[in-house]
Amino acid sequence: MSLREPGRGRVILVGAGPGDPGLITLRAAAALRRADAVIYDTLAAPELLDLAPPHALRIDVGKRGHDAPTRPQEEITNLLLRLAREGRTVVRLKGGDPFVFGRGGEECSALAAAGVPFEVVPGVSSVVGGLAYAGVPLTDRRHSASFAVVTGHKDPSKAAEETRWSELATGADTLVILMGMHSLEGLVERVIAGGRSPATPAAVIMDGTLPSQRVVEAPLCELASRAREAGLRAPALVVIGEVVKLRESLAWLEHRPLFGKRVLVTRPVEQAGSLAAALREWGAEPVIVPLVCIAPPENWAPMDAALGQFAAYDALVLASANAARAFADRARACGVRLDAGAQTVCCVGPQTAEAARAQGLPVHLVPDQRDAAGLVAALAARVALADARILVPRAAEGREELVDALRAGGAEVSAVAAYRTLPAAVDAPDLLRQLVEGELYALTFTSPSAARAFAALLDAPAREAASRCTLAAIGSTTAEALRKEGLTPDLVPERAGSVELAEALACFADPGSREAEGGGGSA
Repeated sequence: MSLREPGRGRVILVGAGPGDPGLITLRAAAALRRADAVIYDTLAAPELLDLAPPHALRIDVGKRGHDAPTRPQEEITNLLLRLAREGRTVVRLKGGDPFVFGRGGEECSALAAAGVPFEVVPGVSSVVGGLAYAGVPLTDRRHSASFAVVTGHKDPSKAAEETRWSELATGADTLVILMGMHSLEGLVERVIAGGRSPATPAAVIMDGTLPSQRVVEAPLCELASRAREAGLRAPALVVIGEVVKLRESLAWLEHRPLFGKRVLVTRPVEQAGSLAAALREWGAEPVIVPLVCIAPPENWAPMDAALGQFAAYDALVLASANAARAFADRARACGVRLDAGAQTVCCVGPQTAEAARAQGLPVHLVPDQRDAAGLVAALAARVALADARILVPRAAEGREELVDALRAGGAEVSAVAAYRTLPAAVDAPDLLRQLVEGELYALTFTSPSAARAFAALLDAPAREAASRCTLAAIGSTTAEALRKEGLTPDLVPERAGSVELAEALACFADPGSREAEGGGGSA
């Protein structure tokens, strides 16, 4: 039963893909955005949960692997039924593809039997995604015209498994085994006993599609011992066949300049995603620890007074995405139309412009030069600054450089607090541990407040450890804030922005590496 009836809840089984959040489908993202509840596997990328509305329930049901804590399947099914019967749109977010060893068929059967409407959104299976990111094609005209995929989760020593493994061993050119790490030795023995040559090229791929991906290659007869020596663990997949040899020339993820490097992202949680995505483009593993959070100003009166005269302003200047969101939220709360205000809306940088447009603000000007001087020059070319009324919503602790530059041009500037930037609650001991134990390659800072909050957490060992990391500041003002805290930035991109910061870090890590502009692909 797949058609939704008005007023009734439904369940959407969504494939979350093999790990890289960039592999989610457009239809899956749309389903998450309209979800009232998300019942997700632990292996689903955490970033995907951010697509769901803030009000949506989020329930982790486990499903990480062999011995990891997992809710019983019957309990998961009953949860889906209960939430749907409450009239909710429920997304069942499953690792990989729901119908590839994901028990999606069982869940759909239970929903159908109960008369609960459902639909299925396919996902990229680890069979496809994991091998592709490891540089191993499933098929190749030179080596493989067929493949078989099998689960190794069951005990291969059971008599009922004997015939199946003996047939699978030579039944396809390429054999892929999912969920087989806990019985890898036995599986390899069965495949060899079934007729596959012990010298067949084979590989184990752990954390496929992720920056933490690791691959061990070996002749089939040595695969289990090599994987064990390398410390590989679930989740992982096994591939057996001549196509493994192609990895020597087709591996690409490991060649990215930040591959395997963990990079600290200190931005507020609502902004961290853009920088994290840009870092992944270069192969990095983002470690998101928001050091600051956004809060309302202590007093809304100045902002409300400015909003009451919004139509009288000649220009609205937004210097950050936070300012755009906070201003728009307050305008709506006060019943002020965003499209009937200042004649010119000027945004500093494309990310601020994107945030403004997302809030329904018309954007007329985005200067190429992303600093106070560039903004004033661009605005002066459009608006006669002398006696112009300009509204600048900003952080309560905002810097005066932009306001002073506008006033120096003769403008009448209303600089009003739209939000405050406060230190966020963080797991300081864990962050300091990661620093001291050398787990972080680079530390990124996108605001002076984040730089100050970070410095306030440091004890002597952590400060010394931080000096050994690569420190990256998004702009000159943030770099100066780091210096005032006794921390020397190693790099500042020529233009402020998430993409530019990630690219600068990649080029710093590997000066000889300049793949495509903005990253090496779509990972």
